[in-house]
Amino acid sequence: MYATLLTEISQGTCIITINRPDKLNALNAQVFTDIENAVDEIQNNPEIKSAIITGAGTKAFVAGADIAEFAGYTKEEAMSLSKRGQDIFFKIENSKKPIVAAVNGFALGGGCELAMACHFRLASENAKFGQPEVNLGLIPGYGGTQRLTQLIGKGKSMELHMTAHLMDANEALQLGLVNHVTTADTLLERTKDILQIIHTKAPVAISKVIDCINTAVVNNTDQSGYDKEVQSFGDCFATEDMKEGTTAFLEKRKANFSGK
Repeated sequence: MYATLLTEISQGTCIITINRPDKLNALNAQVFTDIENAVDEIQNNPEIKSAIITGAGTKAFVAGADIAEFAGYTKEEAMSLSKRGQDIFFKIENSKKPIVAAVNGFALGGGCELAMACHFRLASENAKFGQPEVNLGLIPGYGGTQRLTQLIGKGKSMELHMTAHLMDANEALQLGLVNHVTTADTLLERTKDILQIIHTKAPVAISKVIDCINTAVVNNTDQSGYDKEVQSFGDCFATEDMKEGTTAFLEKRKANFSGK
């Protein structure tokens, strides 16, 4: 179905594997197109409740962009490339269904940006993260300067971007870039286990959580996030899931959510 991705659906989770191991799963135009189409499939397929993005092989999640593809770009072509990457990563970030990164090796440059666009991240012990674009005379183009700052704070983000320092999994955990560190063998299973817990919750409420938290990150100095929460809280009261959840609680039984 996809030229550069492998996909499978397991227990409601779509596992998307970027499959260019000979190129350390580097991002090129075809990978972007395939990711965009896969994210659309996640949103439109009722069988899919969540997704995991990971990389093929044992060395890399995504080791960066395919530099050979854009080395000769003009300024205008570079800006168009950056905008396209950002638009696709916004699709991931704003997905109404959880999309989680299972980082199984190098997540550098565009790979780190892809992981950060996901709702949260798990990493194997051999994972490494970084934005080394200054080594090429560049800066991140797919949202890296913004999302890394949001996730770990201004000062540390400044240092990492300017030094091109690569973080190992434990440093990424300490800084809050990843939620959990696992062995390579248990990474996917641990990620799936967390998503199976999320699958037991009300789907509309999960989508509202994503929306409100994204608003908090983008507009953390004004009232809009709080206003969004008020509206979303009210919206939940108009759902069948809210009625089912509160009834199940009062009846001391497990809720059976329909997503309506």
